[in-house]
Amino acid sequence: MIDEARALKSAAQTGSVVVGIKEVWAAIRSKKARLVVIANNCPDPKLAQERSVKVHRFGGTNADLGAACGKAFSVSALAVLDAGESNILSL
Repeated sequence: MIDEARALKSAAQTGSVVVGIKEVWAAIRSKKARLVVIANNCPDPKLAQERSVKVHRFGGTNADLGAACGKAFSVSALAVLDAGESNILSL
């Protein structure tokens, strides 16, 4: 079992991620997203049902997800485009 927060922070620092629902949908449509992580209180219910990419439900709120990936703001959803040195794709 991997530490979600550590993997998210590592992916954000060494890889490539996009944050925000609009950006995540754009990454899914362009087939660049390898993993989508959504907060428990994400306001877009269709995002959790997306089947074209692996979706992981984060155990905390959007404030917790923002803190876990090293952002100073709330993050409802993020898409991992490149994992960098993290093992986030094994979630």
